Amino acid sequence: MEISSIEVLRDRLRVFAKERDWDQFHTPKNLSMALIAEAAELVEHFQWVDGAKSHLLEDKVRPGVEEEIADIFIYLVRISDKLGIDLYEAAERKIAINARKYPADKVRGSARKYTEYED
Repeated sequence: MEISSIEVLRDRLRVFAKERDWDQFHTPKNLSMALIAEAAELVEHFQWVDGAKSHLLEDKVRPGVEEEIADIFIYLVRISDKLGIDLYEAAERKIAINARKYPADKVRGSARKYTEYED
């Protein structure tokens, strides 16, 4: 069995939290709240940027965006670990669900929700 990079990161984060005695604070509730706070900080970088230009990050903005994305990922890995969820497997399952909900031949080029499509 090959160990994924997510598992390696999960284990590093376990050690990091344990060394600081932070597991007492890393409850699913607290981690989910921290995750959403970091997501809001990410959104701030794009708040007043034209949607079409939002993929063109200025050099001075990129490090801050990278840090917020990293924070989000770290909290996501931690909460998944605390709840015993294999993040990679959960993502694989969700991709399969989305493939059924959004068949490419029906949704190509559209941002509508799957409930808005006729069968």
